[in-house]
Amino acid sequence: MKEFKGKVVFIAGGGSGAGLGQAELFGSLGSRVVIADIRKDHLADAVRKLSAKGIDVLPIQLDLTDRKAYAVAADLVEIKFGTPPELVILTAGVNTFGPAEATTFEDFDWVMGVCLGGVINGLVTFVPRMIKAGIRGHIAAVSSMGAFMGGPGCAPYSAAKAAVNNLMESYYQSLKDYGIGVTVQCPGNINSNIWDAVATRPAHLQNTGYNVSDKTKAVLKSIHSEGINPVELAMQLKIAIENEQFLTIPMDNPEQMLRSLYETYINYSTPEGMKRIAEAQKAQQEMARKMAEENADKAPVGFESYEGTGYGKARGDIDWLPEGKKFRG
Repeated sequence: MKEFKGKVVFIAGGGSGAGLGQAELFGSLGSRVVIADIRKDHLADAVRKLSAKGIDVLPIQLDLTDRKAYAVAADLVEIKFGTPPELVILTAGVNTFGPAEATTFEDFDWVMGVCLGGVINGLVTFVPRMIKAGIRGHIAAVSSMGAFMGGPGCAPYSAAKAAVNNLMESYYQSLKDYGIGVTVQCPGNINSNIWDAVATRPAHLQNTGYNVSDKTKAVLKSIHSEGINPVELAMQLKIAIENEQFLTIPMDNPEQMLRSLYETYINYSTPEGMKRIAEAQKAQQEMARKMAEENADKAPVGFESYEGTGYGKARGDIDWLPEGKKFRG
């Protein structure tokens, strides 16, 4: 896809963050923009911001895990524009942090339900409509760098994003015959409000194994405030779409990063490789120890400054974990 003017663009999670950046970028190119989001306040704010830039937008309140509601949203798009979307961007995501061994069924159901289930629902909803209408368009999903590695502090999220990458590759291979391109974008940190994702966590999925509080949300907010600008991220996605590029990673040297990560998996596959991993980990620990000693008289930096907040810890009442893994504040 090279031309975006006049194209109908459906953005799941378009009310804020990366999705809003996409709406701003493609809207500025003349696309007819649809933003779907679970939060009414985010939709209202997004419409105000986009309208102020001269961008006409159709907002739809949508729980991406509700398949019937997704079908209704797709119907609304066709009623409004007379066509299914020509560009679908599946962006919405949620996350929460804590030890993998403290994860509950509800933690998995919530995070994977949105991050993976939301993508599945978007694909199953829109792909048949696009094929039937003969649309030669594009589908993109925003995944994560976490897709390429296990995350001991965000296991459901990393698992969901790994599945998204695999799923999108399957669709990339399948949809070529229909003239529909597929791209998956894997950013690291984004300047977004995903730190407040727990505000959308359903009542029946509230049981978490993690320590979650205003303090831990403040930590996440400070982390994400340093992330990539959403419009800049959207621009990189646009370039990938124009070049029919399946995978886009917004960093300076993605090839080197991927080689390093897959080298780890190669090492996992043999006893000798496991020894190399152990040696590398030992060297990293020694380096960290020396740096801590050298900076012992300085103010804490990075994650060390979050001590006392309980960020990344388990709930204090979990009785099968040692005290160092949980937070009793």
